[in-house]
Amino acid sequence: MWDTSNDYRLLVAEKSVELFLRTVEGANFKGKWNKKQALQAARKMTSEIQTLYYSYLEPAEMIKTPQISLLEEQAMEIVEALGGETWHRQFLELANREEKQKLEESLAKIKFFLNTISGLKGRISLGEVKDPVMGIDIKKGEILSVSKHPQADQLLVCNVNLQERAITVVTNDLEVREANPVAVALLPPEVFMGITSEGMFLGFGGNVLKDVKGDLGKIPQGIPLEALNESRNLVENFLQ
Repeated sequence: MWDTSNDYRLLVAEKSVELFLRTVEGANFKGKWNKKQALQAARKMTSEIQTLYYSYLEPAEMIKTPQISLLEEQAMEIVEALGGETWHRQFLELANREEKQKLEESLAKIKFFLNTISGLKGRISLGEVKDPVMGIDIKKGEILSVSKHPQADQLLVCNVNLQERAITVVTNDLEVREANPVAVALLPPEVFMGITSEGMFLGFGGNVLKDVKGDLGKIPQGIPLEALNESRNLVENFLQ
C-alpha cells in the first residue's frame, strides 16, 4: 500500500493550488478574463487532491482515478477562464512599464501552478518514489540566449527552450552559453533583483551541467544525484 498522504507529487500540487488562489485573488489583470470561474475551478482542485491523499492507491492505480481526469479538466477550464492558450500575452500587452515587473512574477506563479497540475499524471506514473524532486518537473532544455542581469554583475538571465515553451532562468554561473543543453528544475518562481526566474539549472560544485543528454523537453538522462540536492531543499521550503 502506497502512502499517498506523504506523496510529494500531491503535496506540491496542493501547495501550487494555494499559490494560484493567492495570486489570482489579489490580481487586477487587464483584459478579458473570468476571475470568478478561474477561482471556482481551482477551489474544486483542492477536494480532488484531498481525495487522492486518503486513497492509499498504488501510483499505477492512482493515475486511473476520476480525480486525475478532473484535475486535468479543471486546469483546462482555468486556461479558458484566463483567456485561452495565449492568456498571458494579453495581460503583458495591456500592462504599462511600471506594472510589468510585478505582473511577470504573477504570471510565472500561474504558469508554475498550471505546469504542476498538467504534469501530475506523468510524475505519478513514475511509480513509488519518495523524493521531494518528484513534486516538480525536471526537463532538458536548451539555452536560446544569455544576457547580463541589468542590476547584478554576478547574475545572467537566460531564455531557455523546453520544447513546448520557453522560460526565463536566472543563474550565477557566468560560464553558461547559448546552445548549452541543460537540465532545468521547474520550481516556484523567484525574483532576483527585479527579474523573475521560472526555474533553476541543475548542477553541483557551483557549476551548471552544460552537456545534458536526452530529448528536449523530456526528463534528462544521467543526472548525478548530487545535482538534485538544491532542488530537493527548495521543494521542502516551498511546502513549509
